[in-house]
Amino acid sequence: MPLLLRKGTRYQIDKKAAFSRMYSMMPRKKGSIKKVIAELDEELRKECPGVTGGALSNSHGDWYEWFIAMAAWDYAIKNKNSHLMLKLPNVSQFDCSRLYIKELQNFIVDLRNKVEKSAGVKLISSNPDFVLINRRSVKIPEGLMKRISKDTKDNIALVDGAYKDFIEKCDFEDIVGYVSVKVSFRPDRRLQIPHEGSLMKAIYTHLQTRKWVICPPGLRYYAIAAEVGGADRKALKTVATHSITTVSSVPQPAVDDVFVIDSIEDCNKVFKTILRPVPYGMQAVTGN
Repeated sequence: MPLLLRKGTRYQIDKKAAFSRMYSMMPRKKGSIKKVIAELDEELRKECPGVTGGALSNSHGDWYEWFIAMAAWDYAIKNKNSHLMLKLPNVSQFDCSRLYIKELQNFIVDLRNKVEKSAGVKLISSNPDFVLINRRSVKIPEGLMKRISKDTKDNIALVDGAYKDFIEKCDFEDIVGYVSVKVSFRPDRRLQIPHEGSLMKAIYTHLQTRKWVICPPGLRYYAIAAEVGGADRKALKTVATHSITTVSSVPQPAVDDVFVIDSIEDCNKVFKTILRPVPYGMQAVTGN
């Protein structure tokens, strides 16, 4: 199967075909994702010597996200009490606030309108790469939890579209967290990730106030990459801005934890932590 598509006089990487090749090259358990991506890059350069580093880098992000999404889906199939970790599209395609039931969506819309009306600025947010959903409290559509098949393109369609089954289905306690997934943390991403985590937690706190939720379990925000350096961890260890605005609030991290995933084995270790359901008795209590 060709890995490049001809667009006039130029070539474009067929990301899905290339990922299918990458997935077939991936050793089980301990094989390195970074190593397989590097090997696939070499194949692409041989097929088209003019392929640019930018085109390859752009593809790496999609390949890595698909790999993590399929591993998380497989983990959820095998561990029926675990949270779901669902891949989200870009905010230009879908606003992740639409996962909430209409009442909560309206609170967020109202917040955005009031921010703009009172201060002349917009509450602009991006979508995290993944959302964590508590499947013990939200209804799972019948037939959704299908096993990963041998057809990689079918698997991509499955993990790319699974979020659609939860649009307007999630109440306050159903979304338990978000995850940022990058192959590596460039310096600009060290700023983007905690900003996104801080904003998602601020919106969660706003919903808590509007819903009058007593003792909420809190929202988690994690970061995952194939490699993480000391400078990355230091930059991501920053406070969520909303949590230092009053003396009555306890400072919260913008990013709760940072994990390295470079193999299937790494996936299973990380998922045991971030997809573990909240212990009984820790759920939110509402004042409604």
